[in-house]
Amino acid sequence: MPRAVLLSLCRRLCPIAAFFLFGLVALSLSRLGLALWHAARVSAADGWSTIFLQGLRVDVSTLCLLFGIPAVLALLLPVEGRLGRAWRHVLRGWLIVASVLLVFMELATPSFMAEYGLRPNRLFLEYLIYPEEVGMTLLRGHLLAVVIEVVAVIVLCWALLRGSRRWVEIRPATVVEAGWLWRLPLAVLVLLLAAMGVRSSLGHRPLNPALVAFSTDPTINVLPLNSLYTVGYAARQLAARSETSRIYGELPLGQVVDELHATSGLPATAYVSEALPSLALRPPLHQGKPRNLVIVLEESLGAQFIGSLGGRPLSPNFDRLSKQGWAFERLYATGTRSVRGIEAVLTGFPPTPAEAVVKLPASRQRFFTLADVLGRHGYDTGFYYGGESHFDNMREFFLANGFTRIVDRKDYRTPTFVGSWGASDEDLFNRADEQFQQLNAQGKPFFGLVFTSSNHDPFEFPDGRIELYEQPKQTRDNAAKYADHALGEFFRKAMASPYWENTVFLVVADHDSRVFGKDMVPIANFHIPGLILGGGIEPRRDTRIVSQIDLAPTLLSLLGIADPTPLVGQDLTDLRRLQPGRALMQYDRNLAWMEGNDVAILQPDKPAQGFRYDPVTDQLQPHPLRPELARRAHAYAMWGTLAYEKELYRLPEKPKP
Repeated sequence: MPRAVLLSLCRRLCPIAAFFLFGLVALSLSRLGLALWHAARVSAADGWSTIFLQGLRVDVSTLCLLFGIPAVLALLLPVEGRLGRAWRHVLRGWLIVASVLLVFMELATPSFMAEYGLRPNRLFLEYLIYPEEVGMTLLRGHLLAVVIEVVAVIVLCWALLRGSRRWVEIRPATVVEAGWLWRLPLAVLVLLLAAMGVRSSLGHRPLNPALVAFSTDPTINVLPLNSLYTVGYAARQLAARSETSRIYGELPLGQVVDELHATSGLPATAYVSEALPSLALRPPLHQGKPRNLVIVLEESLGAQFIGSLGGRPLSPNFDRLSKQGWAFERLYATGTRSVRGIEAVLTGFPPTPAEAVVKLPASRQRFFTLADVLGRHGYDTGFYYGGESHFDNMREFFLANGFTRIVDRKDYRTPTFVGSWGASDEDLFNRADEQFQQLNAQGKPFFGLVFTSSNHDPFEFPDGRIELYEQPKQTRDNAAKYADHALGEFFRKAMASPYWENTVFLVVADHDSRVFGKDMVPIANFHIPGLILGGGIEPRRDTRIVSQIDLAPTLLSLLGIADPTPLVGQDLTDLRRLQPGRALMQYDRNLAWMEGNDVAILQPDKPAQGFRYDPVTDQLQPHPLRPELARRAHAYAMWGTLAYEKELYRLPEKPKP
């Protein structure tokens, strides 16, 4: 190849090669910082070499995706004339934007990882839909981190703009143009190399997170990835709606239903519909006049904040109330997001790796909820929230599936305090109590779902309500203590109200706060408080393992509702059975099924693994897997997918008058 031709080709590709190298260096330095942050866990997993070798593989794949096509176009498009000048501007802009995006995602990673123990993923994308709430949270609770990231991005943009002008500029007068004889074969070669780099595998499957996973510690498993890759992967899954339980392998509907029936504890005669295979009759415990129902869903209030569950001494009111009602000592959330808690508590639906059904399109009509079945019995069905009810698609889902009343931020006339996420918990409880008093006076049975928000980053609440647990004021523990204070004030009023004796109350967390750990599923961070109380509820402490999906059938039994429902949870009112209990927990793309202290964990495209959970040390230890545990976990995970896709999780159509 003549030297002049080689120089021409190099001048075309050198700018892209420079940005490619910059990307490799930036991503490697970010990975090094994250690995040093978790150095003890990396060493425990013997993962230093794996993290950086597999990380190089992932980074090359990402950069080939970003810069492969521009490299091909740089070889094919002219460098002279109007088209050449336009192309150079486009190329320069693309290189700068792609590089800034790479760095921005790495800068955003430490804050996200501190909260969730993972790189930015689907949750990161979901929060972007709500710029007002997220923006206020960042500005009021993470201002320093935001300032650092913004300044770093501005400096990087300035440096790249300044330096790239010379890199991308090609002076045709000083360069002998390479002909098509050289450029076309090289363009084909670059395209093939870029495609191979993106795929990064000669196997059946291209590169994906499962291929570089090597540890039982989920945080360590994401270190070989980069954050633009994880967000892009999540976006592709969301767009295709393909991130379902099939990642654990297919299972026919017949086998799934057989497993559900076998583990339900119900006789075969309880199932009343071939078309809706989980629809079953459960005789209720309460046989009198149907009672009211109030569910208090506490934001991010894990067991770590509850003194009576071995947590920090932040919950004197809950601890006092737990002695007056039915308290669950080993209740586990199904997920790590509020919509997952709503899904489990309100609908009894088991978790899947897909989005919670609250946000999925096919569940926006005819999807079972407690509001749906209670509405058929003449209940007033209301959702009470201090923030914007459109968040996480709650408003649309609720109104489509049985709720007739939505009270949110705009409905508080003179709130005592409004933070980033809306009116304070005490305003919320006062508004709900006011509505319950009115409905009771009218003789109207009611169901109220009361969803708190004060215990949410940036942890804003009124002054003078509690003795602060720590300084400064706006901390997670102080907010949890305020949430308990507001809860205690609500029950002080409710116990003195006319509706107390005829109402069943459930207090339960939607999920724990900051769910992360070194185990594939950090079970300790799924442990949440749960308490049923009200008129006629005898005090007891329940030591069985309980899942959030068990609460809905239990509540219907306590209310006296005998209708068949598609619920697959257990009716916990039968205290003679259901020992020792079981729980399902979805953590990112892993699903844990815990039965007693034996745990089966399903992972994408991998065999299930067995563990033994020690509730004293909160640790998982490898243990031989009982096949029936893996089979049950798989069946319940597949049921969520199949029931959603085939519209099986619903009540029969209402009979026409």
